Amino acid sequence: MIKVSFFKKGNGIIGFESKGHSGYAEEGSDIICSAVSSAAYMIANTLTEILGEQAAIIVDDGYMRLVAEKVTEKNQILFKGLALHLNALAQQYESFLSCEEKLFKE
Repeated sequence: MIKVSFFKKGNGIIGFESKGHSGYAEEGSDIICSAVSSAAYMIANTLTEILGEQAAIIVDDGYMRLVAEKVTEKNQILFKGLALHLNALAQQYESFLSCEEKLFKE
């Protein structure tokens, strides 16, 4: 199962962590892993390359953690969009993907 945690700081989301593999299908054919990975990379690239914001990013097999330097109006649009997208997927594929919110601890 893929577990996604959205890190809350104040009234906003400061980042997220995605870990695990869904187990929905074989590696290379898993549409859930593909959807989560693609969305996470799009957010990371848009945040850093398009918006020019600073973020701490760690990537490994079945793992991504992204924490923005600060909560901004623009990154909230990205993070809330990601949360909406992944929560909708989690409702469809509840045995393979879960989402939660956590208070951010530095």
